[in-house]
Amino acid sequence: MKIHKEGKGSILVVLISCFVLNLLSYVFISEQWVILRGIILLLTIGITGWVISFFRIPKRTLLEGDNLILAPCDGKVVVIEEVESDEYFTEKRLQISVFMSVFNVHVNRNPIEGEVKYSQYHKGKHLVAWHPKSSTANERHTVVYQHQNGKELLAKQIAGALANRIVNYLIIGTLVKQSEEMGFIKFGSRVDLLLPLDVKVNVKLGDNVKSGITTLAKWK
Repeated sequence: MKIHKEGKGSILVVLISCFVLNLLSYVFISEQWVILRGIILLLTIGITGWVISFFRIPKRTLLEGDNLILAPCDGKVVVIEEVESDEYFTEKRLQISVFMSVFNVHVNRNPIEGEVKYSQYHKGKHLVAWHPKSSTANERHTVVYQHQNGKELLAKQIAGALANRIVNYLIIGTLVKQSEEMGFIKFGSRVDLLLPLDVKVNVKLGDNVKSGITTLAKWK
């Protein structure tokens, strides 16, 4: 298991803060309150462990398949429905949304191989990621890929209530590979995919999926 580069600064801040907190507890809390010292120590160890875990990159054998549309992130499928697109597309699309809890791996990966046709960051609110309006009201970053079959797919990274930074590495005009990193969202979020209506869906609501491994849909 590796630690993602986006986590280095956060982990360092947490380590320093926890060290200072424990130092202060040792200096200012008398020995008769040793249990309180122990509780503070255990809490700071737990917080540090969780933050390190959040930025983990587990070892995986990532899939590649020209006809496959892979999960862009780990999490639970919370939406599968036809929608009117609010960005880039003018026609109806099939939306598949994956919600990431704070315990999921938060690396975001390219669901397909293709050319990056569009990339746009939007400022916004920080509603809980499962809120119906989070797709259009929250802070988000939208990318559109064009597959070699000519069809286009939109991926939208959406910040949740706790997310404080969306990172996207893609550049318009570049050809990207399937399952390579698209970006990262810190501390809770979701990713929406807007697909052509004629794709064959391979998952159902409530399914737990893994980025670069689970097939969400297939091209027809």
